[in-house]
Amino acid sequence: GALKAYNALSSLNAKTQKAQLRLATQKRINSVADDTSGFNVGKSLDQKVKLMQAAQGNVGSAKDMLATAESQLISIKDMLTQIRSKQADASNPAADKASIANDIKSIALEIDSAIATTKFNDTNLLMSGSSGTGTGFSFQTGASSSDTLNVNYGEFIGGAGTVTGGSATAVHADIATDLSAAIAVTSSSISTLDIDSFETAVDNALGAIGNYTQRLDAKDDFLTSAIANSQASVSRLFDADMATEQLNATKSSIGGQAATAMLAQLNFAPQAVLQLLG
Repeated sequence: GALKAYNALSSLNAKTQKAQLRLATQKRINSVADDTSGFNVGKSLDQKVKLMQAAQGNVGSAKDMLATAESQLISIKDMLTQIRSKQADASNPAADKASIANDIKSIALEIDSAIATTKFNDTNLLMSGSSGTGTGFSFQTGASSSDTLNVNYGEFIGGAGTVTGGSATAVHADIATDLSAAIAVTSSSISTLDIDSFETAVDNALGAIGNYTQRLDAKDDFLTSAIANSQASVSRLFDADMATEQLNATKSSIGGQAATAMLAQLNFAPQAVLQLLG
């Protein structure tokens, strides 16, 4: 009887310690031994959460990059409107065409400068490299390394973007080339200066940026939901039910005290018998 009481006391003490540990750490699983399958599943989910959080950061970076390009393209479009206004002024027979040509050159050079200096993380967004190879942007937008979005608004710029090497990421938006006619304008060519193709290229790029931004917004919303759901699953696996653990700790503690008292009595019983025999 005493041995059984001792075993019961040991079991109750172990339960008390486990409940107290869970209360202290607020975790149901503190080691693999607590729940092997739950531990493995929870760690796998936790890893995916971290990957999705990193992917969500990538989505934010992609949005920032597109916003940078969009802002500059809108500014360029405004400058093209100024050039059109200058062209309209040049249609006046009394206008100083040479002066207007210089104004257009100045605006065109400013557009060229804007294209050359529009960068994100030291990468030019609107101009190709000197070798003619494109600048592509590939962002991981999910937990899997294959879940990527190739940001390539250059391919939407007819005659202004070039895709080389057959790679979806090897693209560039070299719209600076389309400025050559504007920069070379003279007083004799001002009335026939054609900027339609360049403005169309800018419009196409802006449209592509808008489409990419919408896709990124959708991915951002999905990642927010997926992260929240995965974190909830991890919490259910790892987090302790504080009320239940408090109840278990109290129950085991009371049981341990009772078992200690009973063990003491059982240990004393043989001595009492010996006293009677004595």
